[in-house]
Amino acid sequence: MSGEDIGGPEDPGKGSTTPPLGIEPGPVTDWLVTNIEGVTPPLSFSLIAGGHSNLTYRVEDAGGRALVLRRPPTGHVLATAHDMAREHRIVSAVGLSDVPVPTTLGLCTDDSVNGAPFYVMDFVDGVVLHDEETAAAIDEAERRSIGFHMVEVLAQLHSVDPDEVGLGDLARREGYIARQLKRWARQWESSKTRELPEMDESHRLLSERLPEQVGTAIVHGDFRLGNMISGGGRVKAVLDWELCTLGDAMADVGYLMNNWVSPGELPSGTSSPTLAGGFPSRQELLDRYAELSGRDVGQVDYYRAFSYWRLAAIVEGVLNRYMHGAMGDVEDVDLDLFRSQVEILASSAMEFLGS
Repeated sequence: MSGEDIGGPEDPGKGSTTPPLGIEPGPVTDWLVTNIEGVTPPLSFSLIAGGHSNLTYRVEDAGGRALVLRRPPTGHVLATAHDMAREHRIVSAVGLSDVPVPTTLGLCTDDSVNGAPFYVMDFVDGVVLHDEETAAAIDEAERRSIGFHMVEVLAQLHSVDPDEVGLGDLARREGYIARQLKRWARQWESSKTRELPEMDESHRLLSERLPEQVGTAIVHGDFRLGNMISGGGRVKAVLDWELCTLGDAMADVGYLMNNWVSPGELPSGTSSPTLAGGFPSRQELLDRYAELSGRDVGQVDYYRAFSYWRLAAIVEGVLNRYMHGAMGDVEDVDLDLFRSQVEILASSAMEFLGS
């Protein structure tokens, strides 16, 4: 949601004949003007580049005020996925803590307005470090500072009492990994585009080796630099809460370790901002998290394996949606790259399970 990630306006405002995919400019403009104080039409809408799940747009009014609108992908999606009311609730609740998130401004659950529910947040200015090139554009001292602040934010999130911010009933508290294994195995079966034995075997091993969950935390589910707005050596806002739930804090730690790719390593995806160098090492982050949280991080390899396996299921779901037209035009999308990424992730899960 940074200026660096905003494409040129694809829609000049209400009444446009060429709005971005997923926006009905007239009804959405009417809703925003009616429900959010101070919005002045006409409005312009532009799809924010990046993201393969919920669609995110920058909205700018006649006075130059910028907002952000989130809605589900167009077309068919899996049941219970992309729940805008739930995501809006989570961001609003976490905003009551010291964890930096955008301020939520409104939720629309009336599908007649835009074909699907959506919610609106304040625009946070900064940069999203989504790849190596973006990270290399800031100096090394700032990269190191952002890295340490990021893990401080994670420890801070895991210290938030769900009951105190109104999220005590968000999900079951215990058995997080078991629930996740069941959920994503079901998603894998629903969306897989071919058989992949490594996914089945890693699921079996993960189920056999379940660690004991210690306490219950708010788990972000996708905690990485590409889901944050940074600036001035700090994390200014944590984004993309659609996978958030209650459960085992170490799941976020394992996921972060997997995404914290050192220079010379191969990323599990197409790129990783930490390949630019200058960030704290993976071990420095793990040690700092243990110090701040007081948690035992000795089983982090299990959580790294789980994270790779779960992400493989997620990416396969994205591939499936692209193949069925739910993510818009696929002309410039390399579907083989998605297939390869799933295979690499499944193999990485097996590696961290010692198989």
